[in-house]
Amino acid sequence: MKKLFADPPRTPLVAPSILSADFAHMGRDCRHVMQAGADLLHVDVMDGHFVPNLTMGPDMVRAVRRELPDVFLDVHLMVTDPERFIDPFIAAGADHLTFHVEVVAPARIAEVASRIRAAGAGAGLAINPPTPVEAILPHLAAVDLVLVMSVNPGRSGQAFIPEVLNKTRLISQQLRPQQRLEMDGGLKPENASDVKKAGCDVIVAATAVFGLPSESRAAAIRAFR
Repeated sequence: MKKLFADPPRTPLVAPSILSADFAHMGRDCRHVMQAGADLLHVDVMDGHFVPNLTMGPDMVRAVRRELPDVFLDVHLMVTDPERFIDPFIAAGADHLTFHVEVVAPARIAEVASRIRAAGAGAGLAINPPTPVEAILPHLAAVDLVLVMSVNPGRSGQAFIPEVLNKTRLISQQLRPQQRLEMDGGLKPENASDVKKAGCDVIVAATAVFGLPSESRAAAIRAFR
C-alpha cells in the first residue's frame, strides 16, 4: 500500500480529477498534470444510479496505471454498491478507494473500510452536501481519509457550495494527525484558501486544472497550494 495518505499532513496535496481530462488523450493529459506539479490523480467513478451520470470503470484505472506506474490513484466510488467494485479497482491499480456514507449501512462502514485495506488500498468515506454531518462523525476512526463533497456529485464544472465548510471544520477537529481531509467540487484557486483554513489538505480540482490550456496548468496547481 502506498503511503501518500498515511503520512502526517503537510503542504496541501493537489489531485486533478481525470473526469475533466481529454478522454481521447487520457495518458497524455495525466502525464502532463503530474509533470506540472500535481501530487496524485483523482478518479471519479459514477454508476448512473447513485448519481445521474455514468463515467469510468476499472479499465480506465488499468490504462492510467500502465501509462503512469508510479502515480497515486485516488478512486472515488460514487456508486450504490461500492463493495462489488473493491476487488476490480484494486486489481486494476487503485491505491485508495473512497465510498459514500449514504450507501452503506452504518453498522457495516468499518467492515467495508477494513475490506478495502485488506485488499491493499487506503480507505476513505465521503459525504454529500445535503447529508447531515452527524451521519459521518461516528465513523471517522474507521478510515484513512474523509472526503467532503462541495457540490452535489454527478458532473464536473458545478459551482462550489460554501455552506459545506461548516461541516468540514467539525470533521477536521476530530481527525487524527495521520488522517487526510479531502474536498471535491467547484474548487478554484479563488476559494482554495477558505477550503484549507477549514482543514482540508487534499484538494480535488477538475476543470480548474484540466480545463486550462496545458501551459497554464502548473500555475494553477501552484495557486491551489
